[in-house]
Amino acid sequence: MVRIASLLATTSLLLQRCRQAVYLQMPAAELQDDEMIPWTELQEFSVLAQVGQLSRAASRLGVDATTIGRRIRRLESRLGVTLFEHTRGGHVLTDAGERLFVHVEEMHRAAERIQDVPQNNGGLSGTIRLSVSEGFGTWFIANVLKQFHQAHPGTTIELVATSGFLSPSKRETDLAVMLARPRSGPVVARKLSSYRLRLYAAAGHPASSASFRSVADLQGQVLVGYIPDLLYAPELRYLDEIDPQLSATLRSSSINAQYRLIAAGAGIGVLPRFIGDADPALRPIIPDKQIERTFWLVTHRDTRELRRIRVFQDWLIAAVQERRQYFLGSDA
Repeated sequence: MVRIASLLATTSLLLQRCRQAVYLQMPAAELQDDEMIPWTELQEFSVLAQVGQLSRAASRLGVDATTIGRRIRRLESRLGVTLFEHTRGGHVLTDAGERLFVHVEEMHRAAERIQDVPQNNGGLSGTIRLSVSEGFGTWFIANVLKQFHQAHPGTTIELVATSGFLSPSKRETDLAVMLARPRSGPVVARKLSSYRLRLYAAAGHPASSASFRSVADLQGQVLVGYIPDLLYAPELRYLDEIDPQLSATLRSSSINAQYRLIAAGAGIGVLPRFIGDADPALRPIIPDKQIERTFWLVTHRDTRELRRIRVFQDWLIAAVQERRQYFLGSDA
């Protein structure tokens, strides 16, 4: 209880600093209690500062963009300063906005420490959001997440498994498993695992016969793959790596949809081995032709030491290491 009281006092102090930061020359004695800034307005300000566009901020907060814009204008009126410049690229912080943002970030960290206070029984509590690729989330995380939640029932786990990633650097997620190591931003990244991919076709497809022995045999075949202009990562250009002349004529932004197309016998396509090898109805095509990629585990440097984040990260690393052959193939 002493720790909680201390954190609450810290948060209150930071809120006062936020007000002083933007009121500039106004002495603290002139600030009235009824001028207190609602925390929700500061959160909305912080999100817009991070993403830079009203539409993206509204989507992240689950409200209408017009509503966010109106609340930001109200916050600026309340503070008597301009927080954003409106540019073609979106909303850019002014000097006053930059000063406010520094203090709001401090408040976020204080709030996260409050959420990280252990339960009475010493167990973990709070929300953990994990952003992963659709394939990794569906075919691996969803199968093992039960183990962590049973061990830590006081937590709420949010598994964001989509075609694309939320950004740890913008605090859209606590952890992300990404296809490339971030080169900038306030994040910490480490290699989680390598994984391999290869060509597959359904049993009964002409390509599943032993006559398909080289890439040249793929010419004239129906190929399944990603939609080029909807790729969210260059690491997904699998067919280009096998042969730049190859082009998919059945395309989807979803790896799960691609898997279903291949399993239905619609064509030949590249799948991670943790998907293709898991279905006995699929056959590897030209099995010596494989692609290797890496999963990177990424966290924000300010939140990575929170107890719930640290424990979840350690569990995920161990879970992946225990199943190394699942990602590389049983012949690894």
